[in-house]
Amino acid sequence: MCVALAGFGAAASPALGFELFGMKFFEDETDEESVITDPQPYRVTLVVNTQGPVENTVRNASALIADEEEPASGAAGLLAKARGDYRRLVAALYNEGFYGGTVSIRVGGREASGLPPDIDLPDPVDVTIVVDPGPEFRFNNVAIVNQAPATSDPWDQVELPSSRGFGGGLVARSSVILQAEQLALEAWRQQGYAKAVIASRDVVADHAVNLVDVTITVNPGPKAAFGEVTVSGTERMDPAFVRRQTGLTVGEEFDPDEIERAQKRLDRLEVFQAARLQAAESVGADGLLPYELIVQELPGRRFGAGASYSTIDGLGVEGYHLWRNLFGQAERLRLDARVASIGYPLDTSQFDYFFGGTFTKPGIWTPDTDLVATVFAERTIYPTYTETSASGRVGLTHILSDQITLSGGAQFEVNRFDDVFGTRDFKTLGLFGNAVLDFRNDPVDATQGWYAALDVQPFYELNYGNAGAQLTVEGRTYFGFAEDDAFVLAGRLKGGAVVGPGLDQIPPDKLFFAGGGGSVRGYGFRSIGVDNGAGVVTGGRYLLEGSLEARAKVTDDIGVVGFVDAGYVAADRFPSLDELRVGAGLGVRYYTGLGPLRLDVAIPLNKRANDPDYAIYVGIGQAF
Repeated sequence: MCVALAGFGAAASPALGFELFGMKFFEDETDEESVITDPQPYRVTLVVNTQGPVENTVRNASALIADEEEPASGAAGLLAKARGDYRRLVAALYNEGFYGGTVSIRVGGREASGLPPDIDLPDPVDVTIVVDPGPEFRFNNVAIVNQAPATSDPWDQVELPSSRGFGGGLVARSSVILQAEQLALEAWRQQGYAKAVIASRDVVADHAVNLVDVTITVNPGPKAAFGEVTVSGTERMDPAFVRRQTGLTVGEEFDPDEIERAQKRLDRLEVFQAARLQAAESVGADGLLPYELIVQELPGRRFGAGASYSTIDGLGVEGYHLWRNLFGQAERLRLDARVASIGYPLDTSQFDYFFGGTFTKPGIWTPDTDLVATVFAERTIYPTYTETSASGRVGLTHILSDQITLSGGAQFEVNRFDDVFGTRDFKTLGLFGNAVLDFRNDPVDATQGWYAALDVQPFYELNYGNAGAQLTVEGRTYFGFAEDDAFVLAGRLKGGAVVGPGLDQIPPDKLFFAGGGGSVRGYGFRSIGVDNGAGVVTGGRYLLEGSLEARAKVTDDIGVVGFVDAGYVAADRFPSLDELRVGAGLGVRYYTGLGPLRLDVAIPLNKRANDPDYAIYVGIGQAF
């Protein structure tokens, strides 16, 4: 009896709004289908004949209650919504373990199920929903016939249905039965039975004793191995390369985890608008399960722009142009340009400039290994020095798992620095190695989990003939509280050390500084360094910095943040806690589909003579 509510109307007014960096604001989403020409307003009264959380469950399940502020599309639309509520409310009762309940929905004093769709109704009409849940039912005898055998392989182990509430004496929620079925199927699939299905489900409710017996029968089907993968839908992409990038090997035992990894590999190529692996209807006589990979390619080019602002560092604007699939194997070339430190009055001599390009060749040796080459030139004015440089690096990035990424390679830099030591030229040849462990639930707006990164960069400076190395370690952790992690406590700690010659013979970009939006808010970017006592600041060998944030969502779209940052840079010893520069402040978050928009206001708590009184930071994503 479920009928979708449809609207009838004339053309909508022109949408008023604007788009900024891919996000739409203040857009009028009215369209022709949402305009109702025969509005039927109504008032809902809900009566639930019980106490406890059932009333909230019923209220949340009712479309009549959810849409009460908007009129229905005539009497027919209102009655269609009411008839749909019969099923929704009964399903909600089943999900709470109530199998003997009754639902009455009266429109204008008459049961909705018996009213004709062309009836004349008052304006507004009274709608009364009366729900009697009846007694709560519990599981009695529960059984899964043909349950998968236990396995010693930790990667193939699946939760037992009993861990989700499928057991005698527990509340007989219908959702628990469905979860038990899915776990039973997943247990077989993890052991190579790709076509396992539920053969039957017998659910018997005994209303005399308020007990439910459930028997689920599984048909595992034959054991399977991966068969050939055929590719369809390619235009510029090489089908053989696409097939190899799945990482699926003919004859390898079927594993749903391998299918998931294959899908992620395809998504990482960034060349497909859609990519779907579809298994054959049945396992072949040879025990192989063929797959068809259906793809739809993205356009070959893309460009974008962005901006950032802080009261200390000024305005920054940037843009990029991306070419996809240069030679048929998902190669990417991205060019980036940035102009920053734009202040008022305008002084182009104080602007920062950057231009660079990055070439990425996916699947260089394995489907999880990419070749990445980067060249760039920049001129940047920091509070403590000015850098003019050109550099290049080439290396490999390997995705070891969803959480672990390794990278390494070689780099060469030509730099000129103007600072307290005068004008100095450097030529640096070095290596780099990086490991990232990311166990956060969301890299843009984490509420649970942790993150750790290790970066090692040994180098040899050719002009001075000195060797050195830089080591950086960072950790972040997140703790969410309340429903949907509405409150989050986040912490960050970072430390670093440089070994090598004297500070006057190490390029400043190899030394440590702190301060700025991603470091210690309230201080200028890279303004915290080693002070010689006369107000002259240089970089240091040792770094220690950390942050603590308390985040709270006020509404679904708005959040507030309180934070404290601290950091210290030392010349020849690791800093102690009482020597930290500390900043604190408050922030606002506006949550979008791309991540939160961030506005932070910070003040330096132990400011120096040249430090600002406050700083404002605007960006996309959480601070860390």
